[in-house]
Amino acid sequence: MRYDYLIVGAGLYGAAFAHEAHIRGKRCLVIDRRGHVGGNAYTEEICGIHVHRYGAHIFHTDNKKVWNYVNQFAEFNRYTNSPVARYGDELYNLPFNMNTFHALWGVVTPEEAKAEIDRQTAEARERIKGEPKNVEEQALLLAGRDIYEKLVKGYTEKQWGRRATELPAFIIKRLPFRFVYDNNYFNDRYQGIPMGGYTAMVLKMLEGSDVRLSTDFYKDRASLMREAENIIFTGSIDNYFDYCYGALEYRSLRFETELVDTDSYQGNAVVNYTEYDIPYTRIIEHKFFEEFGSAPKRSEAGKTVITREYPAMWQRGEDPYYPLNNERNNDLLKQYQDLAWRTPGVYFGGRLGKYRYYDMDDVILDALTDAEKLMG
Repeated sequence: MRYDYLIVGAGLYGAAFAHEAHIRGKRCLVIDRRGHVGGNAYTEEICGIHVHRYGAHIFHTDNKKVWNYVNQFAEFNRYTNSPVARYGDELYNLPFNMNTFHALWGVVTPEEAKAEIDRQTAEARERIKGEPKNVEEQALLLAGRDIYEKLVKGYTEKQWGRRATELPAFIIKRLPFRFVYDNNYFNDRYQGIPMGGYTAMVLKMLEGSDVRLSTDFYKDRASLMREAENIIFTGSIDNYFDYCYGALEYRSLRFETELVDTDSYQGNAVVNYTEYDIPYTRIIEHKFFEEFGSAPKRSEAGKTVITREYPAMWQRGEDPYYPLNNERNNDLLKQYQDLAWRTPGVYFGGRLGKYRYYDMDDVILDALTDAEKLMG
């Protein structure tokens, strides 16, 4: 059997493209080196809890077309992302809003909060002359000392693996302030998590396509390429071309997941740890993605699952998570993109294939757009 498309990667991009190809009458073979579908959005059930194996994945979008599209494959719950930041024994709501400012300074009105931020940023301008030279100076000019020290500094340093004074200022272009009492992290109109988990959703998207898991494209490249007319590649673009121009850079993540004998470990789905001396950036308590308010409880009584998330340097052979789109890497990417244009029958998609940070709705929209371009 010869396929119209070999789709390398069974994540959201690959699954969406496969579905679009299937409804257009195309034959698709979808492969993934992991033993499951869903990519980094994969969820597995432990004690009745849908655990996000590779970190929190909250679907949010302002695009009604994308929202309607994913709702074909799953019913979404009403989860609203409202993380908490922990600095020592102090707790602050995120994003920065009136609840945050009240906890920091005791202010109760937007006017009072703005006045305190203006006072602290004015102090920073007195000390920092000219353009900010690093992330520390940028954050002080944007937010002032208190927010920087308690909520930005340590967390950012852990994320990037370097001190704030060593990081370029452009990493933080702005810090969003909301002068309302609202802890909803996202501004998007639609938000939620698929009931039944992302894995069930992706499996529905892949219906009609042949799927082979635990299949490494690089180990059987020649024979796999002979099975299809075209390739949709969602792995790293530099890896596909054997790093011929050099390796693109990423940040990676490491996860420690633990089953805990309690009904509630932290009382919230996401708690960020902003102190540098605590090595993980956040703890996720998975049950609260589904159990909130008066929602029916699915999880086994007396059990909860938590995951500690550690930022990590990326090396070849490890899972890449976040592209580092600095000048050096963007110049290198252009060389690989030029090579890709000269490679007939191979198309690159997704966060790794296009070396671009995407939210999940961006990935879906990109797959739909590419499918339309390639198949009409």
